[in-house]
Amino acid sequence: MAYEIILQPSAARELRKLTKEIQKRIGKKIDELASNPRPPDAKTLAGSEGFLRVRAGDYRIIYTIKDQTLIVLVVRIGHHREIYRKR
Repeated sequence: MAYEIILQPSAARELRKLTKEIQKRIGKKIDELASNPRPPDAKTLAGSEGFLRVRAGDYRIIYTIKDQTLIVLVVRIGHHREIYRKR
C-alpha cells in the first residue's frame, strides 16, 4: 500500500534551490516515505499538530500524512538551522 507523494509548490521551490547532490539525498528520503510514511526516525513537531519531520543529513523534510487518501504532503524542505523559523 504505497502513499502518493505531493510536494507543495513552496517545498518544490526550496528543493530546486539546493545542489544536485543534496537534491538526490532528499529525493531518496522522500521516496522512502511513499512505502513507509512513519519511519522510526520521524519525529512529531511540537506545536504543529499533525506534522512530522525526517532528517536527510543537515536538511529536514516536514510533512503531513493523509491516511484516508494515502497521501504524504511535503510542506517544507530546508537546512536544520533555518527550517523551524517562522515565515
